[in-house]
Amino acid sequence: MTSVTTRIRTLLVCAALVISLVVVALLAPLPFAVLVPGPTADVLGAQRGTPVIAIEGARTRETTGELRLATVVSVTPPDASVKSSEVVGAWFDEHRAVVPRDGVYPAGKSIEQIAQHNVQEMNDSQEAAAAAALRHLGLSPKKVRVRLTLPDVGGPSAGLMFALGIIDKIEGDGRGGDLTGGQTIGGTGTIAADGTVGAVGGIELKEQAVRRDGVRNFLIPRSQCATALAARPEGLRLVPVRTLDDALDALKALRGAGGTVPSC
Repeated sequence: MTSVTTRIRTLLVCAALVISLVVVALLAPLPFAVLVPGPTADVLGAQRGTPVIAIEGARTRETTGELRLATVVSVTPPDASVKSSEVVGAWFDEHRAVVPRDGVYPAGKSIEQIAQHNVQEMNDSQEAAAAAALRHLGLSPKKVRVRLTLPDVGGPSAGLMFALGIIDKIEGDGRGGDLTGGQTIGGTGTIAADGTVGAVGGIELKEQAVRRDGVRNFLIPRSQCATALAARPEGLRLVPVRTLDDALDALKALRGAGGTVPSC
């Protein structure tokens, strides 16, 4: 009887230790960040009363339709880590994503430095977008000034949509019409001055963001087809592109002006 009682006590102590360890593990901070779908913004429109795209030195045109870029938002502050329980919960939630903290916030940087880093990435993206768009239009950046204003959005992933917006504002489809054909088109992708479109982070969440806001056609970097397909929301068509010219051809096909809409 004594040996049975001792065995039970031992099991209870072990069970208590295991439970304590599990609780500690669930509450322990981890170097991850949790991302969620962010707002979308029409680059042909205005934010807080200010046009997203303002152009000087070239005649601009009124546009219809929307070119809507997608964003993601980190719900983990730069100076905080998430708990194990939050990581586990996010893994099973299609509306959240868990990524290494260093992939969102540069390691060893203060909150102020991180903010400056994000602003610099956005500024570089805007300069590349303007360069790519003006190059396509055959206009000199010395004579045409482009100012892009989008508060509270950082990083380089708006580049493609900025470039398309600039072209639409100046030239449209080249025949008096809009690049969008009056539709709402979503998109994401970095851009280089030569028009090359690059991959972005959080594309699975950006798909959700644009679909939530009524987008049916979504321009994405072709290199991310597999990832985007695996998480594609119902009713969203993925339109992969490698370059700015690809994107313009895709928009032409989407508005029924010729060509074939590319697919993953």
